[in-house]
Amino acid sequence: MTTAYLAPEGFETELRDELALAGVRHRHPHGRLVIVDDDAGLGRWEPAWAANCWFDAESIPVTSIGDTARALRARQRNWASYAPGPRGRTALVEAKLPHVSAKPLALGDPAPSAPLGSWTFLSHDLVLAAPDCSSPFPGGEVTFVEDRDGPPSRAYRKLWEAFVRLGRRPGPGDRCLDLGASPGGWTWTMAKLGASVLAIDKAPLDPAVEAMPGVTTRVGSAFGIEPRDVEPMDWVCSDVIGYPERLFRLAERWCSSGRAANVVITIKLQGATDHAGVAAFAAIEGGRVVHLHHNKHELTFLWTRPGGTG
Repeated sequence: MTTAYLAPEGFETELRDELALAGVRHRHPHGRLVIVDDDAGLGRWEPAWAANCWFDAESIPVTSIGDTARALRARQRNWASYAPGPRGRTALVEAKLPHVSAKPLALGDPAPSAPLGSWTFLSHDLVLAAPDCSSPFPGGEVTFVEDRDGPPSRAYRKLWEAFVRLGRRPGPGDRCLDLGASPGGWTWTMAKLGASVLAIDKAPLDPAVEAMPGVTTRVGSAFGIEPRDVEPMDWVCSDVIGYPERLFRLAERWCSSGRAANVVITIKLQGATDHAGVAAFAAIEGGRVVHLHHNKHELTFLWTRPGGTG
């Protein structure tokens, strides 16, 4: 079988470079989709710069629109298409397939549980289809019912998506630490879910966030605080600006401290992508690095204490 990786829009080069550095040879890209032949032995590897991974993809000869729809329905019920060019033929096939609801999620909603396959026309008479994909969202794109009044910035969507990707989130009774919290978008998200949040920054939080139940603030540096300076935390989260190597030391400190159950840190990338720095994050036991739909030129480090459930 074949594996295909769909790059986030605008980050095709980052995905191709990541594959090349891993020694993975691939076919000529199909738009944002990078196709790797079955001799690569990649298994279920999920590159950081892939929005969605198509596992065990199959090349299917087709003769017509109806034949394409029948071939897909014979393999699975739910499908999301990818069309790098004109969508005419793709749209005609979609009309013959069961409708897939892609409703925006409300805060706290889980990810869809139904399998969602992905498919594309490689040519007029050849389809690439994968019933098994890494993301339950079409194209790996998570959308939310946004709150445009409560959070002080739209950065809250990254943490929200991280919780969806992890399959768990803070709630009442959980202790959370937001490092580099100002203006408070991530603090708002955790407090909105009912958790207690200690927000640390040299700059003040938005007054409305600071006044939320369960929010406590402390003036200080995200990089200066030590795990022993606070009580053990269920969640340690940070969207602070910093070079990858400094953010790695921050992640390593908390993951090795024994005083954090879950860690979420944005890896800010400035200029050329630091693939070696990203690989250092991915090597931390229990961690993984992903590009969230709401990331820009940055990645997100997700970690859960090995042997724990968070």
